[in-house]
Amino acid sequence: MKALNFTIVAATIITLASCGWSIDNEPVNTEVFRSIEQEMKNKFGDDAYYTDVTITYNKSIGNSIQVTVTDDSDSLKMGQWKLAQGTWIKRSEVSLEVPEGNKATDFMFQLNEKINLIKLGELVEKSSNKLKNLENVVLHMALIRYPKNGDMGKTEYTVILKPENRGTTFTFMYTLNGELIKMDY
Repeated sequence: MKALNFTIVAATIITLASCGWSIDNEPVNTEVFRSIEQEMKNKFGDDAYYTDVTITYNKSIGNSIQVTVTDDSDSLKMGQWKLAQGTWIKRSEVSLEVPEGNKATDFMFQLNEKINLIKLGELVEKSSNKLKNLENVVLHMALIRYPKNGDMGKTEYTVILKPENRGTTFTFMYTLNGELIKMDY
């Protein structure tokens, strides 16, 4: 009888885990961005190198993640991947062009203490709070803009918010430290 009860409990947990929680339709907040970063690290590894990361929210499909990534920092070959509705799909392969005398890693970043999605999630919340007097403003897109010249100090977090039912789009650009560079609408 104990074995049967254990089997039922185990089957229930597996079923709930496989079709229950996901980052797809979670409300967008810092914890969701923490989960997204962990999802990316699970898929590509802790030491993966990126040239871009974009999180998009669409009410009908939820959150989607688009990245250009490699696990070989010496390679100029990178994959463009998208996660939507719980499935990672490799969309294409790209080749990174690096000026002579530079290393590929000069034009890539890793998710770590300096650049991370948790900070981006905090900035989404901060930007949303600035617009709290507007009705139904939601995340449209959040991204990390890494400069094409490889100057990490010029990296920007960008947050784009807009009303659920159309209207003005609000764009916030921040430094890596979270200081507002500019707000545009």
